Amino acid sequence: MSVKTNAVRLLEDLKVRFELREYEVDPEDLSAETVAKKVGLPAEQVFKTLVVRGDRNGVCLAVVPGNAELNLKALAKLAGDRKAEMVSLKEVLPLTGYIRGGVTALACRKEYPVYVDETAILFDVITVSAGVRGTQILLAPSDYIRVVQATEGDISTTKAE
Repeated sequence: MSVKTNAVRLLEDLKVRFELREYEVDPEDLSAETVAKKVGLPAEQVFKTLVVRGDRNGVCLAVVPGNAELNLKALAKLAGDRKAEMVSLKEVLPLTGYIRGGVTALACRKEYPVYVDETAILFDVITVSAGVRGTQILLAPSDYIRVVQATEGDISTTKAE
């Protein structure tokens, strides 16, 4: 096992079954669709973690399928906020301890509320970032939801082609 991120250590400590999949990183293209191709899974099983700030409850993490976009209105409602917006890119690292393309709710710098799109539970396995670019963690959605204490909800909209 070549990559020992905090996310990996956390899952090992909790005895959660997972698999790591490494891939070649293209800094010009960090899209979940590209990652999906590289790890051999459909984009709807590759979940991206977005850092969002609500007007009432502050920072939270939204985890949505790679082939979808975050519905900020739906997230705000689920999180008990009136509105929510993406945090700026320069805030991502200080808030989470992770860089863009490597953000994960697993072993985040601070424990933020996590909201996972309800489609995650449709799959036997989903993948999320291992906390670094170039490595994905494959695990059962139920394990992921339990470990990050996520709230499930309809928080994504399918991207218009």
